[in-house]
Order: sequence, then structure tokens, then C-alpha cells
Amino acid sequence: MSRRQLIKYSCILAGILVTAGLLLGGDFSAFLRWYLIILLLGFGLYPLTAVLFDTFSDHGWIFSKVIATAVGGYVAWLFVASGLQQFTSRRCIVVTLIIFGICWVWYLSKPRKSLPRPNLVLFEEILFLAVMLVWTYFFTFRPEAMGTEKFMDYGFMVSMERSTALPAKDMWYGLAPVNYYYGGQYLAVYLSKFSYLPVRLTYNLMRAAEASFAFCLPFSMVYHMVKSRLKEHAHKHAWSIAGGIFGGTAVSLAGNVHYILYGLFGKVFQLSGYESYWFPSSTRYIGHNPETADQCIHEFPSYSFVLGDLHAHMLNIMIVLTILGLLYAWVRQVRFLELDRLEKERIEEEKQRKRPSKFIAKNAVRIFLRINGLEMRFLAAGILIGLCKWTNYWDYVIYFTVAMFVVLAVSLYRYQDSLVRVLWSLLLHAAELWLLTFLVPLPFMLSFEATVSGVGIAEYHSYAYQLLILWGLPVASALLLLIASLRKYRAAFADLSIKERRPGKFWCFFRFAPQADRFALVLFLCAFGLILLPELVYVRDIYENGYSRANTMFKLTYQAYIMFGIAMAYALIRLLVLEKNIIFKALSIVLVCIFSLTVGYLPYSVKQWFGNVLDPSMQEGLDATAFIYREYPNDAGAIDWLRTYVKEQPLILEAPGDSYSRYCRVSAVTGLPTLEGWYVHEWLWRGNVDDLNKKAEDIRKIYEADNVQEAEDLLDAYDVEYLFVGSCEHEKYEIHDAILQSLGEIMYEEKGTYIVRLGEQNGSV
Repeated sequence: MSRRQLIKYSCILAGILVTAGLLLGGDFSAFLRWYLIILLLGFGLYPLTAVLFDTFSDHGWIFSKVIATAVGGYVAWLFVASGLQQFTSRRCIVVTLIIFGICWVWYLSKPRKSLPRPNLVLFEEILFLAVMLVWTYFFTFRPEAMGTEKFMDYGFMVSMERSTALPAKDMWYGLAPVNYYYGGQYLAVYLSKFSYLPVRLTYNLMRAAEASFAFCLPFSMVYHMVKSRLKEHAHKHAWSIAGGIFGGTAVSLAGNVHYILYGLFGKVFQLSGYESYWFPSSTRYIGHNPETADQCIHEFPSYSFVLGDLHAHMLNIMIVLTILGLLYAWVRQVRFLELDRLEKERIEEEKQRKRPSKFIAKNAVRIFLRINGLEMRFLAAGILIGLCKWTNYWDYVIYFTVAMFVVLAVSLYRYQDSLVRVLWSLLLHAAELWLLTFLVPLPFMLSFEATVSGVGIAEYHSYAYQLLILWGLPVASALLLLIASLRKYRAAFADLSIKERRPGKFWCFFRFAPQADRFALVLFLCAFGLILLPELVYVRDIYENGYSRANTMFKLTYQAYIMFGIAMAYALIRLLVLEKNIIFKALSIVLVCIFSLTVGYLPYSVKQWFGNVLDPSMQEGLDATAFIYREYPNDAGAIDWLRTYVKEQPLILEAPGDSYSRYCRVSAVTGLPTLEGWYVHEWLWRGNVDDLNKKAEDIRKIYEADNVQEAEDLLDAYDVEYLFVGSCEHEKYEIHDAILQSLGEIMYEEKGTYIVRLGEQNGSV
């Protein structure tokens, strides 16, 4: 890298930081610390990432941030979950620094090392910082962790923040531990503790980091896919950058064609329902317009980032993109090692000509196991797939399947002349993957109780035109790439020698077609399968009677959107640059133009949700809990008192409520567990309706008690330590304040809201 380039990039980074200071004001210090901690983590585990992504020009620099967060967070969690240490900032830092030290000592002892392209690394760092700043700025206009499922997400995080043991208490189910795949929220809290920042700020900073990863990780993948395909092109670097930006935009910023038809040009097309269009409409189309008994969900990342639920599917985006990155790095490495393997096999065969056939057979097995067993990049992907059981269980099933399709493509590349070896390779990799995904999340799975009721046959099906509107653009891109690849391959096949052609046209495709084309087609195939599955089957849960397919379609098509985004970006850039057929070029240009219109979804949704983001006077800051003073003015002081003075996680009591309601705000904001919280969510997580109904009735009896003894007996039975009486409680129950206030010491009272301390205090004040 030249001195001039270094000065240029340094000035850009400095300019972004100065802009951040001007835009974020008092929140700038938290933003800067958050960014620097993620940068430090990535640097700390760069040696491991550099080995895993050694075929990438940047050596996986941007992936190192995610791998470091996952590895450091997982190891710290193991120590805490096994009782060997407490979940504190100091211990998280010590454990992580030890991992980094081991990693760097191992790396520096390696005899052969290479450096990444510094200008690409700096460019990616600028992208990451800039994208994170833009989203952080947006979030300051609507930071509250309230509405939709934010109470749940924030409650999990603040519960872990105040707990020194894991799993933390479920804030909505008494003193029982969380029974949910909470790994994504845990990693956010791990970063919070590592950076000594409170969750009330890092809730929104984690949202911004996820949005930035969702742009930068696809950028790196598509950049290297395009670059590998344009080896001889004069402008390969420029086109690779364009492809990377296309990929990041497709995954993290764009909407879908529904936005174009109903939002952007609704008045032109006059389609039914366009008058009431607003940005969630593009995620609630099937079963909603027209309304049927089959109401489905088909969300995508940009909607998640705007809406702000720090939910498992959104938190796991950085993990699943890293899985895809590792699988692609493995595909690239297999290609680089294949010629070396063939040469070694030739030498082995020459040595074995005079040896007994039994020995030769044994040696062949040894060679097969050496080639197919313990492949580092595949194993690393397997570890992250195992983590998905802890971070978002749906993604475990999805990416186990995706990994096996990639294995199939790799096996056909290696052994297109032997179906038997292909099958053995599949079995060996499947066994490795199953073992990893069993062992890695085992400490979590031992305490986790799944409540899924099996698989059902889909009774309802989507209208074909709705599927076309939602998925026609990426599917058309896939078909164009497939046809163009087959045409190119047919011409290349004609130039092969007779020996090379021997396995046949189909089998030879996996060896002689470009690896980037093959990988993109695998992603297209997997994404298409994820769209098709909800039309055939669905996973049974408590959501039936009109919502049976909703959760299944939501979780499957969310990942389909991500894979489609990566593959579509590569496909259209590859077609535009390399395809000489004028029809293919024209169709590609049309698809690119359609895609560019979907990007308008982001400014449209930002304006609708955050308001006028060009007016700094409308900013509220990053504090996710500041809303309590606006939404619960009578309760805010009491909630603050609990946050400030109550330590650990003693049991409190507040009024339970329906899911997505304003109830359970105290437990959600403080992380202090209440006896019962959102009814439907706990029903989904626990599957014990009788227990929930009994607790709800007992809570009613406590708040409406006619005498002290009745209330005391129930409170003692549940070991409640703090009784909260505020706006929601007065709204829901006929309360005799004098009776409740006589149950213990009044610790706080103002504006009709009060807190009663009952019995001996476990969590000290």
C-alpha cells in the first residue's frame, strides 16, 4: 500500500469519526467504544480467521469480528454455565484475552505467513464503520425497546446483565431459568460487559452492528466470488467492488418487489390494498391481501433493522453469514488443493504397483480419510452451525442442510468418476457435522426443553402470483445464471479430452464449471427449497387456526432472502460483465433496474418509522429505556428505583398481560423476574397452560385480596420479595391499597405507584 493510499484511507476514517461526533452528540463516546471493542476483538482472533480465509484477499478480516465474538463469547459462557466463573466484565475480558494470546502465539510460530491486501482491509473497515454510524444515527430517532417483541428481547438482555450466573432467570416465569435459544442476546450482553457499556445503550448499538455485518459480510463474499470469476478481466477489481456493494445492499438494505407494486407505484398499478400500504405490508402479504385463513409472515433484514426487535433471527444474521463465508472459503480451498491431491495420488499409485492389493486398498482408504476428514474450514462452519441451536434453532436445521448441499457439490467435484466415493464423502462429512452440532451446544441443550409438536402437512397454499411478486426477481436471476453457466460449460466440455469427458456431461459439470457459479447455484437451490417447503409442510406450535404456516414461512424465507441476495448479486454482475449474448445482457440490465427500485424500501421505511431523520432536533438518543418517562410517567420513578437499588434477581410481582401489550414493563426494563409475564410467549416456551392459568389466578387474588393473611400466604408460597403496584396494576385489578401496603416496608411511593418489600431481602438494597 502506498503512503498516499494510507493517508487517504486514514483521512476517510477520521472524517467518519468526526461526523459521528457531530451526529451523535453525547452518545458518541458509547458509539466509539463499541466500535473499538469490535475492532479489538477482530484483531485478537485475526490469526485464526486468516488461516480459515487464506484464499480471500482480505484474509477474512471482516469475518474475524464475528468469529472473535462467537468464540470469545462461547468460551466465556461455557465457564459461567459450568459454574467455574461468574459472568462479570472482568472475567469475560480475561478469558477472551487468554484466547487471543494463545491464538497469536500459535500464529507467530507458523513458518509461513502472508499479509492481506491492506487497501481492501481498510476499505472494508470504512464500510463497516460508516454503515454502523448511519444505522446508529437512525436509531437515535426512535430508540425505545417497546412495541412488538422488544420487551422480550430487552428483558432477556438486561436479565443477563444483572445476573452473574447463566442461564439467567426468565424475567416472565418466576425464578425458573430462560427456556429459549438466547445465545444471540447473550453475545450482545457479552459485548456489553466486555466494553463496560450498559444494555440500555448497547441494545441499539448491537442493532447497528448487526446491520453493518449484514452489509459487509456479503460484500466480502460477493467481492471474492466475482473476482475469482473475472481473473483475466482488465477491470476485475472495480467490478468486484461493485459486486460486493450489490451483495451488501441486496442482503441488508433492499426490500422486495411488493414494495415497488404497492408502495412505490401503487397509484399507477392500482392493485387492491395499495391505499393502506406502509412498510410492514411487504412482510405481511400472503394471507393478508386478500385476507384469508392463512396469514403468513415473510420478513427480511432491512425490515428487521428498521423495526428494531433484537430477536434471535436478526441477531443470528452475523453467524449465518459467517457460516456461508466459511463454506465458500472451503469450496475455494478444495479447488486449490485438488491438483495437489491428484498428483499425490498418482505418485502413490506408482509406488503401490508392486505391492499387495490388500495393502493398496487400505492405503486408498487412508488417503480418502485424510482428504475428506477434519477439513478445518468445514469444521469451523460446523461449530457455528452447532451454535445456532443456542442462538436460533431454526438456523441450525437450515444451515445443516445448506452445508450438506455444499458437501454434495464438493464431493461431486472431487469424485465425479465414482458415485460410491461421493456417497462415502457425504456420510463422513455428515457424521462430522452431526457430532460437532451435538457437542458444541450440549451444555445448552441439557437445560433446554423444546416445545415443538412435530410437522404438519400444509392445508393452505400461497397464490402463485404472490410468490411471483415476492420471489420472482431472485428466481429469474437464478434461471439466467443457470442457463448461462450451462451454455458456457457446454462449450468448454467440447474442448475437453476424451479421458476428461469420460464421466459424462452432468458429472463433469461439477469439476469444470467455475466454482463461483457452482456455489451461487447451490445457494439459489437452497433458497428456492426454503420457499417451497412452507407450501408443503409446516412445524407445529401453538400458532394454529389461521397462523399455522406463519412461523415456519417466516424463519425459512428469512434465510432464503439472505442467500438469494448473495447469489443474485454475483449472478447479475457476472452476467453483465462476462455474458456476450445480447439477450442475456438485456435481461440482466432489466433485473438490475428492478432490484434498484427495491432499494427505495429503505428510505421509505426509515421515514415512516423514524420520522424526519434530517432534523437533529427530533433525536432522542440511544437509551432504549428512556420511553418509560413518556409511556409510564407514574411508574418511571419506581422502575428507576428498582434498577438502581435492587441487586441480583429477587422475585418481584407485577400484573401479567397478553403478548405484545404494555404489561410486564417492570420486569422487561429491570431484568427482575416476575411471577408471570406475557402469557402467549410463556405458553410457547413452556407449553404448560395449566401452570400459567393457576399463577394468573393467584396473582389476581394477591392484588385483589380482602385481607392481609390471604395475600401473605400466596406471596410466601411463591417467595416474592417485592410487590409493585402501579398504573397497569390499578388498571387491571380492584386493588385495596391499604391491605397491600401493610404487607411489608414501603420502599418507594410517588404518584400513586409504590413498591412494598416483603420479608427478608435476598437481593440487597
